Amino acid sequence: MKQPKIQTRELSLFYGEKMALNSISMDIPEKEVTAFIGPSGCGKSTFLRTLNRMNDLIPFVKITGEVLVDSLNIYDKQIDVVNLRKKIGMVFQKSNPFTKSIYENVAYGPKINGIRERKKLNEIVETSLKNAFIWEEVKDRLYDSAMGLSGGQQQRMCIARALAVEPEIILMDEPASALDPISTAKIEELIFELKKNYTIVIVTHNMQQAARVSDYTAFFYLGELIEFGKTRKIFTTPDNKQTEEYITGRFG
Repeated sequence: MKQPKIQTRELSLFYGEKMALNSISMDIPEKEVTAFIGPSGCGKSTFLRTLNRMNDLIPFVKITGEVLVDSLNIYDKQIDVVNLRKKIGMVFQKSNPFTKSIYENVAYGPKINGIRERKKLNEIVETSLKNAFIWEEVKDRLYDSAMGLSGGQQQRMCIARALAVEPEIILMDEPASALDPISTAKIEELIFELKKNYTIVIVTHNMQQAARVSDYTAFFYLGELIEFGKTRKIFTTPDNKQTEEYITGRFG
């Protein structure tokens, strides 16, 4: 395994009294794709959101244990959450473009971070859209509303928006679940390219997708991490019987 970029240590999460994650320890390697699989409600999206403190926004959530990014505990009182979320981008299940132009969507993050020079913004927008494999489709309509893009294009534009603030880690919560097969294939191809420069963590309910795009796979069940390892091993010779039953479709 490459150097871990993210490490969790005995990480538990409670919604009020209800335990949603139970003492999860995992090393997520740098510049690889790690997929989280498991039945609905098993904790995989909740765990993903602990990695950039998105669960802070939910009332009555209590978290114990540690999440280390580059060996720093992100739940430390001194951590600047705004800077943290700049370093760790997020792409959601449903594309969420702002009701602005394509250009303004992608330039939004850099502007918030104080970049005002038009030439610099133009460079960031073009580079981000190119890196998200959508530049050729939108370069002549940058000032049109992002709402006019197809679902697959909107999702790639949202990935460009995440890339524009130069993150090191990209979290993706079922990024292709609302898309048709052609758009899904484009997102998967994009993930494959992005891992050259970014650490990627993806939640997917589609096991074929996990097998295609990820280097490592974690199987969650009822808030527990059942098994974690190289994707090929998890899908061919898992150590845990429960993992095997889920992969082969006998439950879940």
